[in-house]
This record gives sequence, C-alpha cells and structure tokens, in this order.
Amino acid sequence: MRRFHAGVVGRPVKPQTSKAPRAGRPGIAWAIPGVLFFAFFAAAPMGIVAYLSFTDWDGLSDPSWTGLDNWTRLWEDDGMRNAVWLSLLLTALTWLTQTPITLLLGVWAAGRQRNRAVLSAVFFLPLLASSVALALLWRTIFDPNFGLAADIADWFDLESADLLGSSRGAFAAILFVTGWQFIPFHMLIYQGGARQIPRSFYDAASIDGAGTVRQFFHITLPQLRNTIVTSTVLMVVGALTYFDTVLILTRGGPGDATEIVPYLMYDTGFAAFDLGYASAIACALVVVATTASLLLVRLTGFTRMRSTREGM
Repeated sequence: MRRFHAGVVGRPVKPQTSKAPRAGRPGIAWAIPGVLFFAFFAAAPMGIVAYLSFTDWDGLSDPSWTGLDNWTRLWEDDGMRNAVWLSLLLTALTWLTQTPITLLLGVWAAGRQRNRAVLSAVFFLPLLASSVALALLWRTIFDPNFGLAADIADWFDLESADLLGSSRGAFAAILFVTGWQFIPFHMLIYQGGARQIPRSFYDAASIDGAGTVRQFFHITLPQLRNTIVTSTVLMVVGALTYFDTVLILTRGGPGDATEIVPYLMYDTGFAAFDLGYASAIACALVVVATTASLLLVRLTGFTRMRSTREGM
C-alpha cells in the first residue's frame, strides 16, 4: 500500500533516506612519502652504483668509463668464484641448521604455558643486540689466549684453542654466531604461525588416535607452509648479505676461507680502492639475492596462498 501525507490526498510520501558521507578513496598522495623514501634511499643509490659498475674509480679522482670491463672481470676472477662458493655454502648451511631448530622452538613456544612464554622472551634477547656488538663479544670468547676458548682447551687438553685460526673453525664460528643471533627471530615467526592453527584440528586428531608426532607431521607442518616460505626467503637473503659479523670476527680469514661476496665487495672497494669493480660486485649480489627470493616465492606457490590466516 502507498503511504499518503495527512491532509494531502493521493500524493505519495517519498521515503526519507539519510545520505551517509562517502568514504574518501585513498589517492596517490598517500603513496608519495613511501615513493620518495624508496627513491632517495634505495632507487637512487642503486642507480649510482649501477653506473659506477661501468667505470674505473678510486674514490678520489673522477670516474672513467670502462664499459663492460668490470663485468667481464667478474667471470674471470678466481677470488669472486671462491666468494660465491662460500656465500652459497653459508646460505645452504644456514638454512639446513636454522630451519629445523627454529621450527621446533617456534612450535614449542606456541604453547600457552607461562614457562614457555618466559623462556621465549629469554631466547629473544640476542636479537636485541647489534651484530657488531655480538661479533665483538664472540671474538673475545674465541680469543685463544684470554677468552673462554683458552679455558675450554685447558679443560679438555686440546692442542690448540685458536678456532678462528683454522679455515673450518672460522667458517663454523660464523655459522654459529649468525645462527645464535637470528634463530630467535625466525622462532618468533614460527611461533606466530603455529598459534594461528585452529585447536580443533588437534582435538579431532586426538580423537582419531593421532599422537604428538603424527599431529606435527600431518597438521603442524602442512599448516605452516606459508610461514616456512616466508622464513626461508628472509633466511636466504640474509645469509647472502652477511657482512658485519665476518668483518669483526674473521676479516675474511684465515686467508680467504671466510671471504664471502659482501666482504669481498667491501675489501675491493675500501681496502684496494677499486670502487668500480666493487660496484659491479654489489650489483651482481643484488641481482642474485633478488632472483633467489623471487624464485623461492614462485616455485613454492607462495603467490597463490590468498588466506591471511594459517590453518584456514
């Protein structure tokens, strides 16, 4: 039935609609601060480095254009080959050692018990310190004359306490120190992912008779696929760009046993003053790290994971 005004016959009443204010759409102005920040502090420096990679520059005189000489030198430099091999080895060992530890610690820390929360906070402490401070700390500990390594050598009657003086020992020390610092970070990522898995999954599995081990392999691991990919990408890119720990702990030594690509870039540019070739090394490192991260995302199907919640 039509509604009519009182006293006015036959005139329908127009429904009273309240016009809600239209929500303004975010325009391009919102992105300007981020774009400017990226342009000044990322794109512009990378563009300058890319230009310098085609020049011969000692940091004092004007750069002179050399074309592809620096890039050709990359393929012929034995030191670069050794640095690439060490970087890839460090990246692989970092992932193989840190991923199982961080995954298990993260799943364990996801429990609701108070003691787990306290221990998680304690485990997280190494990440709060800078890499330089931690490297100085461990360099003191590894000192063969006055550090803890000397006492351990006396206790166990070892022939030598100079861990950083051997090729394998120095490489193992870098692997240990970087893992000790960054394991808490990846543990925190897995802890957050594990807490998003619905408890009903585990309750149903318990009713069906699945124990803790079966629940871990059939529920926890599949539901943490997204988290594993994220942690892996961060771990691989981080391992390829380690620098400060190597600089403080071993300085690429003994010999070239720990001279990974970032340290070779630093040594070439600021010790040999060959900044043109160092720029080419930097560009190659950026390309390799970016390609590795994109391949990991592509091959693991990360882009097809549209859910923002683990386990749903």
